[in-house]
Amino acid sequence: MQQGGGKWEQQYSQDYGQKVQKLDAIKPKWNDLVFAILFIAQFAGFVVLSVIAIKNLSASSSSGGLGTSGGTSITLDSATAYLLALVCGAALVFSFILLAIVRAFTKIILEITLLLSVLLSIAYAIYLWYEKYWSGAVIFTIFAVISVIAYFPMRRRIPFSRQLLLFVLRIAKEYPSVYIIALSGTLLQTVYSVYWSFAAVAIYQRFTPGAQGSGGSSSNGAVIGLMVFSVFSYYWTTQFILNYFLTIEAGIYGTVYFSGFGAPAVAWGAFKRASTYSMGSIALGSLIVALLDLLRAGLQVLQQYESGQGDTIGAAIACVAGCCVGCVASMAQYFNRYAMIEIALYGKPYVKAAKDTWNLFKDRGIDALVNDSLINNIWTFGSYAVGALCSAFAFIYLKVVHPSYVENNGNIKAAVMGYAFMMGFTICHTLGYGAISSGASTIFVGLAEDPDALQERDPALFEVIRQTYPRVVTHV
Repeated sequence: MQQGGGKWEQQYSQDYGQKVQKLDAIKPKWNDLVFAILFIAQFAGFVVLSVIAIKNLSASSSSGGLGTSGGTSITLDSATAYLLALVCGAALVFSFILLAIVRAFTKIILEITLLLSVLLSIAYAIYLWYEKYWSGAVIFTIFAVISVIAYFPMRRRIPFSRQLLLFVLRIAKEYPSVYIIALSGTLLQTVYSVYWSFAAVAIYQRFTPGAQGSGGSSSNGAVIGLMVFSVFSYYWTTQFILNYFLTIEAGIYGTVYFSGFGAPAVAWGAFKRASTYSMGSIALGSLIVALLDLLRAGLQVLQQYESGQGDTIGAAIACVAGCCVGCVASMAQYFNRYAMIEIALYGKPYVKAAKDTWNLFKDRGIDALVNDSLINNIWTFGSYAVGALCSAFAFIYLKVVHPSYVENNGNIKAAVMGYAFMMGFTICHTLGYGAISSGASTIFVGLAEDPDALQERDPALFEVIRQTYPRVVTHV
């Protein structure tokens, strides 16, 4: 070990993926600091805005707790905010149940979810043809054909993914803090989503012209601008929470992979790095995906508007553009996953981590994609299931409570149910992304860059992987 490095630097280098006999003292460095500052600024701005909006709204029983609008205009009320809060709680419970199911049926769940992914793609393509949604039907039919062709090659890779997943669960059993961290991330995501639900309704009512409690100088343009900012803040903040806890989890799994079981204080070390030196890099990666999500949401609103105006061509163009942006956003989010792992393991700035991730993809591209697609199928279908249950919960709630603003207005009801689905999906995906899938992706990176470390940690598992999937155990 080099002289001059303190205890913190030595632990830092351990956690950053150097093999024990090759550890060097590494001086921590603040990376992408400006984006950490920007993230904190936008979050503080939203909190201030929401506090002003909530504080200035009437809370009387006649107003429904969050104010009412004057005239005949349609507005959301406290019943919606309470509904969305209940949806968050339900999503949290459903997510915990899904985690228990995954832990109990690890060996068969990969088979089931792979088959479901193929069947779902086929069923959705058939549905689009039935609904005569021609452009979407053609696109998803292509996806369905690809999924059918890829089914058997992907199925042959299940033994490797299964062994990888079992190894991840072994680490999680040895370090139960990974579950605590994942659940903490889910809880934080839930609390923030509940707060955002109330805040968004309050901001809408507070600044809507003519609404009770609205400012005298408010205008429709101001309302639109503030709601766009609120949605952007939600996207950036939720992405940051997701990547922040992913980075902490990756730091734990990576330390165990490279340094072995029994390494001390791994969770605390990963937490400190993600909260300080790597915070800016996490914020930058999250910002990229948030901007793409905001653009996609804008195109969806444009599509709905053009459809309402009867402009079929405009709606079709907006739909295609939205699909393209959605695909780019999904690829960016997937790419960010590995970039965050590089940041967690080696303390790199985001751009450097992105470049190294690209090199990893060039060498291991299809292997990484197949590995993640198999394991992440669990959380993709689980999150869709939780989202669907939350949407159904919202539908039943609206049927029972029947707030006035949904009368003869299917668009408002659909919007509330859609948001309930988004909330359920986001919360569940946060849990699965942190507790299990992040560990599998981290170990895959470790296998790609230093397979010898796994041979030291678990020779039996290394031999199984070498026989099943020999390319994985060759160095990048």
